[in-house]
Amino acid sequence: MRQSLSDISDRQQAILSLARGAGRVGVEELAARFGVSPQTIRKDLNLLCDQGLLARQHGGAMLASGVANVSYEARRALAHEEKRRIAARCAALIPDGSSLFINIGTTTEEVARALSGHRDLLVVTNNIHVVSILLPSPGVEVVVAGGPVRRSDGGIAGEATVDLVSEFKLDFAVIGASALDEDGSLLDYDYREVRVSRAILGNARHPILVADAGKFERSAPIRIGHVRQLHTVVTDRPPPPRFAEACREAGTRVEVAGEENETR
Repeated sequence: MRQSLSDISDRQQAILSLARGAGRVGVEELAARFGVSPQTIRKDLNLLCDQGLLARQHGGAMLASGVANVSYEARRALAHEEKRRIAARCAALIPDGSSLFINIGTTTEEVARALSGHRDLLVVTNNIHVVSILLPSPGVEVVVAGGPVRRSDGGIAGEATVDLVSEFKLDFAVIGASALDEDGSLLDYDYREVRVSRAILGNARHPILVADAGKFERSAPIRIGHVRQLHTVVTDRPPPPRFAEACREAGTRVEVAGEENETR
């Protein structure tokens, strides 16, 4: 029987509040914070996960997926080091003199940082944070897709955005997704943003998905596309077997950041 919030302990309430603020919580950090054993924290997390309030994640838990995304600032803090490794691996795939799309996302922002030293790049983006990151780089020309700017994440998504994206045919695309299904589906929350991502996928010769392994533990309601539309997936841990098989069947390359050799 599902408990109400009033039935969970003060410590569990506090853990839930921390997860709402940061997006995820770790067992070791919580044990140190509350002065209890990791086993006690695991029991707390198991209860909160059983109630559907949190979702299990390696080494801790994160806010349960639903129809709403975690706040943009919280997503920036999630798996930050993993995103930096993914970004470095992705940037190494993009040679000087290339043209590329970069869409909305905290991981794609890290890719922009990793690309800031490249030369003779043309970047088309609907992410004002990417613009700010790349604007000081003399070797990068930036084109901003038009439309209304969302205050929540600095993303630009609308009919004008799709129209501008569709005017280009670029060498690469670097896209993110809010969740990845084991069948190979790429998922997101905002239909306007999804329409832009679909246009980007359709107008890039080598689409690259950048996503940390936590995206395999989440769900989102709107389908962007499928791994068969991608040239490469860059992640930080080997993907689940079914997802890896979907990539193999599609001929989509999988690069694991931090591993010397990629899997296929």
